[in-house]
Amino acid sequence: MYTFLKEAAAVKPAARQLDWYEMEFYAFVHFGPNTFTGREWGQGDEPEAVFHPQKLDCGQWVDTIRRAGMKGMVLTVKHHDGFCLWPSKYTEHSVKNSPVRRDVVREASEACRKGKIKFGIYLSPWDMNSELYGTEAYNDYFCNQLKELLTEYGELFYVWFDNACGEGPGGKKQKYDFKRYIEMIRKYQPNAVIFNDFGPDVRWCGNEAGTPRHAEWAVVPSELCTFSSVQTGAGPMAGEGDLSFLYNTCQSLGTQENIMYSKGLTFTPTEINMSIRPGWFWHEEEEPHSLDRLFDTYVTSVGANCCFHLNIPPNRDGLIDERDVKRLMELKELLDHEFGRQIPASVRKLEEAWPTQPRYEIEFDQPCNDFKYIILREDIAKGQRVESFQIEAETEDGNKFPFYQGTTIGNCRICRLADPFEGQNPLTREVESCTKRLFVKVTSARDEVFMKSIEVC
Repeated sequence: MYTFLKEAAAVKPAARQLDWYEMEFYAFVHFGPNTFTGREWGQGDEPEAVFHPQKLDCGQWVDTIRRAGMKGMVLTVKHHDGFCLWPSKYTEHSVKNSPVRRDVVREASEACRKGKIKFGIYLSPWDMNSELYGTEAYNDYFCNQLKELLTEYGELFYVWFDNACGEGPGGKKQKYDFKRYIEMIRKYQPNAVIFNDFGPDVRWCGNEAGTPRHAEWAVVPSELCTFSSVQTGAGPMAGEGDLSFLYNTCQSLGTQENIMYSKGLTFTPTEINMSIRPGWFWHEEEEPHSLDRLFDTYVTSVGANCCFHLNIPPNRDGLIDERDVKRLMELKELLDHEFGRQIPASVRKLEEAWPTQPRYEIEFDQPCNDFKYIILREDIAKGQRVESFQIEAETEDGNKFPFYQGTTIGNCRICRLADPFEGQNPLTREVESCTKRLFVKVTSARDEVFMKSIEVC
């Protein structure tokens, strides 16, 4: 078992996954016939004439996204209805037969480059319009469209697939050739990160509510991520059971009790995705979610070893709704307020600690009690190793008390102490002296721990 845990600790991300972690917060853009019909899922029989934005401005999208602090945009270039936002040579169901006759994908990609944010695509495998859907020929059709997008629109940072699968015009369900799709992406866009329920690079969190697990592991069993590269041998209990029950909704994907049964482990981190509104497409009657909910989702995604993929759907004019723009600017202001000022302090690793249980001392330049967050980062390039940790506070008068207890760290763990002297430990309500030091102690890890940074805000 000890040998296997050391193997697990050595599972590392690829360079493109490290680049993805640096993104932290990026936008989803759902735009198409559904915007005009009021649907969430079209039927594929919508006339092309229904798509007619009067003021389409991808520059406004990018400007909004950039000012909100997001570093990239993923455009839904084709949803389940099969309508293409570019003039694909392989279908008539596209912008080329709409009133606007504009290549929205090209305009969006160029706007991203001009606005200095990264551009990615979501190409739905499910296509309700194509008569080929449900046959092997559909995989050829899909690959032809995928190649257009991979070769004609510049560098992509992200190619996003879901696993939605339904009946086509012939009443048949499609068997997707994801292996072939992935090989094509690697050939034409080798630096692009690929999202899919089953890997290879990033996987789904298991819900659309913006909720992570209590312990979010990037190192997970290969039984879950069948398209990801396996980096270890089998677990010590692999011959005593199986993990066929695993899905992204499971709460203990990377924990020891599961990985022991695995036939091998992969590095496949989690994306938290949700929409700024109840729906993925714009609906006039909907309002954006509250500022509190969006902020909480940021903290529990970026701050829980994930990235936050927030959908911002344009309206029927082809612009980001002013209500959504306002909420995004409010979110940016709040994020800057909460995380824009680091409390001056010195951080040092205590020498007497064990390699798998290191202790770090945070000494404030001036004793204080006005800090709200402790931000921990492992050096994720060396793998994810920490299983649990705790934080202890020491006051000016020498009293020490437990302050916070957590599970995994990974790329980033935001320890939120909204009111540390009331909410975390009721016994500290009578403490009047200021905090002089904090101590971060890793209580369990799979191998030697490498911390990248510790900050207090």
